[in-house]
Amino acid sequence: MFPENRAALDRVNPENPSGSGKGWVGPAPRCGRPPVAANVDPMIDVTALTRTYGGLRAVDDVTFTARPGRVTGFLGPNGAGKSTTMRVMVGLTPATSGSATVLGRKYADLPNPGREVGVLLDASAQHAGRTGRETLKVAARTMGLPMRRVDELLDLVSLTGTESERRVKNYSLGMRQRLGIATALLGDPEVLILDEPANGLDPAGIRWMRDLLRGFANKGGTVLLSSHLLHEIEVIADDLVVIGQGRIVAQGTKAELLESAGTLVRTNNVIELARALELDGIHTAPSGQDGLRVEAEADQVGKVALAAGVPLTELRAADGAGLEEMFLELTADTSREGAAA
Repeated sequence: MFPENRAALDRVNPENPSGSGKGWVGPAPRCGRPPVAANVDPMIDVTALTRTYGGLRAVDDVTFTARPGRVTGFLGPNGAGKSTTMRVMVGLTPATSGSATVLGRKYADLPNPGREVGVLLDASAQHAGRTGRETLKVAARTMGLPMRRVDELLDLVSLTGTESERRVKNYSLGMRQRLGIATALLGDPEVLILDEPANGLDPAGIRWMRDLLRGFANKGGTVLLSSHLLHEIEVIADDLVVIGQGRIVAQGTKAELLESAGTLVRTNNVIELARALELDGIHTAPSGQDGLRVEAEADQVGKVALAAGVPLTELRAADGAGLEEMFLELTADTSREGAAA
């Protein structure tokens, strides 16, 4: 139950209205615990989930979990099935087969879902005729929360008193995102499910959101975060799930996936180097116009290049190349640019 005697949220520094650097300034989620080990039971469990529309498999046998104390980044190109998967998870779209549970239950079976799971799938879907404050008041009444939570959350997401009295139709996308995040956090949930929450936020707002979600997870909460802002996912995520054309193409901890990337090598003679490596039994994949991603240690690549007489301009572990290159390589064969997710 919501603790009525809980101290009010710490106030966001008025000299830093973006909230940047503050992290999670409110109380811990009700699950508030120290960071947990990876073997703790998952709070989100998706198993063999499939959703079809006629002959189209929008989601095809998807299985993954999200655990407490961790931020799970859910990545994929447009049309990959991210939003459909999230809609099934929160009961907005029925599954054709398989299952998706939150806190061990289907979302529809949670007695007061807003108190357990905070959801933001589309910030533009909020009632345009209500003010920001009215939006939160309606949500608070629905969840049986004290009205003081409205002011606490407006403060947390840095919506001023004047802004909170404006109608949502007059909000920028960034303000709608802040209001949506406030609504998701209003019930003091244990789990957050957020689809592209950084859309419309300026750089300071993105940092504020990143710190907020990192702090939420550090207090024991579970975050499932979908985003195309790969740098932000790389900064905040503990675990990654990559989806393409409805199927999981990679998943694991961020460190595991980036460490498995092999070696990045660049040269002005890519064709000759690739030929030499392949003749030595080493698989390669293109990485930009003058580079290769190589499934071998850097010293082995250097020896092959030396023997072939191919000068190198760069040779290093590919994990330093970051999430973007890994994402583009994993989804190169599954990208459906322009389709709805």
